[in-house]
Amino acid sequence: MVAMSKRLKMFEIVFNDPTKTFYCSGDKVAGKIVVEVSEVTRVTAMRVLGVGCAKVEYVKGKQRCREEVDYLKYDEVVHLDDHPEDTDGSAMLHPGNKYEYSFGFELPQQGQLVSSYKGKFGYVQYFVKALMERPSQPALECRKHFEVEEPLDVNTPDLLSPTGGMKEKKVTCMFIPDGQVSLNAKIDRRGFCEGEEICIDAKFENTCSRIVVPKAAIVAKQTYQANGHTKVFRQKLSSVRGNHIISGMCDAWQGKSIRVPKIKPSILGCNIIRVEYVLLIYMHIPGSDKLVLELPLVIGTVPYNGFGSRTNSMSSQDGSVSTSSASWVSLRMPSSALPSFCDVTHNCSMDQPLTPLLDDYDGGDSPIFMNAPQFHFPPLPACSEVEEELNGNARMLPVC
Repeated sequence: MVAMSKRLKMFEIVFNDPTKTFYCSGDKVAGKIVVEVSEVTRVTAMRVLGVGCAKVEYVKGKQRCREEVDYLKYDEVVHLDDHPEDTDGSAMLHPGNKYEYSFGFELPQQGQLVSSYKGKFGYVQYFVKALMERPSQPALECRKHFEVEEPLDVNTPDLLSPTGGMKEKKVTCMFIPDGQVSLNAKIDRRGFCEGEEICIDAKFENTCSRIVVPKAAIVAKQTYQANGHTKVFRQKLSSVRGNHIISGMCDAWQGKSIRVPKIKPSILGCNIIRVEYVLLIYMHIPGSDKLVLELPLVIGTVPYNGFGSRTNSMSSQDGSVSTSSASWVSLRMPSSALPSFCDVTHNCSMDQPLTPLLDDYDGGDSPIFMNAPQFHFPPLPACSEVEEELNGNARMLPVC
């Protein structure tokens, strides 16, 4: 942004490293102010300001809510490089020449800054502003923004620990009980970076008469605070879905993945803007509210290094360590081959058409009920009982 006049041909800020995409705490912001004039101009002083602030602004009813917090304040008077100045510090600039003012300052140490961010009702921004002061005239200014990204390591014990939960819901139709749906899900850690895959292990059960659809989504939750009021804005970033589950059936996800899109890291240290992320695992139930399980996420800048043991992080709540596979139950099958299913000659065709699938909509669907067609599966071939060794005690485990 530049406020120009007819006397100026060029007035801009150039950083020493224009390829640098972002700065961190403790980094030095350095550059120069380049000036060209079209007529003789006296400059009494050239000031450089480093500014960093978080600002929230929105309307609540008839009240305008506004709040601002400063994170960087730097102010310095700079001088021309290799150019004589008067005793009062002023300089005379002539047409045909290019004048440069060098500047540099260090950002505060870690813990005192917040990453740059721009949201629906607020932002965190950093910029360098140059003020050219002239005698008996208003000051001219130009500014140049730069990004700040505070490091956030996801390899801490808290963010490497698994998280999960269980939810269930009773479904009714016109106040008449219509069964229930339930879900049980977990992920192996809470901390991720953009581009990483979140692997979900989940089990879904449906005993109501409707066709339900399991889904998962990464949602950003932005919280803005101003004038004692709080405003929350939620935005879906990416999603996946599973197969339709008919009445009386269940389904399982074993390592179903959803990729973290290109997003800003979590902002947890700002007093007026907070950016959090959650993984929603839910079941879409036509004609009823969704069954939703929220698992908190932290999006960082230092990616997962892989040193933490996945099998250790997948331990169950009773403290036992799970196997490296993502299956819910592990059974040892007998070494003997089972009878061939090819020998079954029953007619497995259906006399009724298959139930149509639901459209993939999250809201506005009319209730869909399902009467499952009478379908009898052929009996399985006979299998013998298998002797299973468990903790040294032999017992009979029926397999078929």
